[in-house]
Amino acid sequence: MDLGVRWKLHGDGRTPAPGAVVRPDERLSWPRTVGLGAQHVVAMFGASFVAPVLMGLDPNLAIMMSGVSTVIFLVATKGRVPSYLGCSLSFVGVAAVIRAQGGTSATVTGAVFVVGVALFLVGVAVQRFGARIIHAAMPPIVTGAVVMLIGFNLAPVTASTYWPQDQWTALLVMLFTGLAVVCLRGFWSRVAIFLGLLFGYGISWLFDRVFGKIHSVGGNGQMTDHWRLDLSGVGKADWIGLPTFHGPSFQWSAILVALPVVIALVAENAGHVKAVGEMTGSNLDDKLGTAISADGVGSMLSTAVGGPPNTTYSENIGVMAATRVYSTAAYWAAACFALLFGICPKFGAIVAAIPGGVLGGITVILYGMIGLLGAQIWIKSKVDLRNPLNLVPAAAGIIIGIGNVTLKFTDTFSLSGIALGTLVVITGYHTLRALAPAHLKTQEPLLDEGTSSYDEDAEGAAGSGGSGGAAGSRGSGGASDGGEPRRP
Repeated sequence: MDLGVRWKLHGDGRTPAPGAVVRPDERLSWPRTVGLGAQHVVAMFGASFVAPVLMGLDPNLAIMMSGVSTVIFLVATKGRVPSYLGCSLSFVGVAAVIRAQGGTSATVTGAVFVVGVALFLVGVAVQRFGARIIHAAMPPIVTGAVVMLIGFNLAPVTASTYWPQDQWTALLVMLFTGLAVVCLRGFWSRVAIFLGLLFGYGISWLFDRVFGKIHSVGGNGQMTDHWRLDLSGVGKADWIGLPTFHGPSFQWSAILVALPVVIALVAENAGHVKAVGEMTGSNLDDKLGTAISADGVGSMLSTAVGGPPNTTYSENIGVMAATRVYSTAAYWAAACFALLFGICPKFGAIVAAIPGGVLGGITVILYGMIGLLGAQIWIKSKVDLRNPLNLVPAAAGIIIGIGNVTLKFTDTFSLSGIALGTLVVITGYHTLRALAPAHLKTQEPLLDEGTSSYDEDAEGAAGSGGSGGAAGSRGSGGASDGGEPRRP
């Protein structure tokens, strides 16, 4: 059975020839491949260890299961789709909402486990029927609105939880991270969040030495005098040991909050596969359903033992673009590094010690970026917001999501925030489209342009089609116009 673990040596094994790329089934020398794997781990660290901290989950377990999920993905796609699977930021808001409703870590992972099941089933359906089923259910107006409300629903978390813990540190970290994202180039710009964390650690340590303890709201929500950076747990932590495991717990209220995120995950997986296909010059259309299913399986396995869900990482696409090395051997090396970090409790203690003010500065940018990716989907897909068919459901759903509006059915069951907003966008759009007059139903691209070529019947059924772009909550895709897909 072909598992995609046999690689041909590229050239002399040192560097790609001018204009050449190291393809997924090739590799450089093993020392260079291991070094590239380490670089991929650094690239994904910025988001992959911040996300579990924000979700209240064990960062050691998150890193370990990201390695396991990456291996599952590489095996499932038979080494044709180079990708790293790390903790998805799309679920941070979901976790915050569930915990605000009294949920525990088990409740969070149980809800997200169901999302993993749903993602797996979507992948199976895409393998069976083609991407047209995605296109029909999630046109750009729906996908963009859902991604936007997921991101902006997080604003109160920053404003009420992280920022008040140390407002001046948060402000400095926000400014530094923003400058790093904009002013740095190449690889360093892709790890700007990680650099922001390091800067925040340094500033917190310096302020403790200069100003002493701070009187503010601590991580426990109480006003106390405390150190900004408390590393006492690092010294007590062992160098080697297993992370903390726990089983999931299932509650319908939590599941309904989490389910809308599957829309964002489908969009980002589609964009990721398309982007990798264009960079490598390979037709990966037949791997879309497999990639989505593999992501679902990885998330199910991770959440089943108490870890966070995973998704394909666009940061690592950037590393591939910069190095021109698309070898899946480098991703196997990265997965091995992640497994080693996962069994180092001291590493987890360092991550857990991130000061609240530092998280406040980073999340101001991070949460806003997640939300604005929804606008990017609209822009690249040329969604016409002057059309009330698009404007009304998106406007209503986004305000419900951001304002955390609640619809109470009984004393024990209600819908609010992300879940209610997503329901309004999807049902509202399709209901209004069924009832709208013909002149409002103008032809427009479905989901994103990057996945239009995945529809086997697109060329015959779409006709002249429309123009648009590819975007996801983390990934990005290529472009095509209507029927015939553009190839590199």
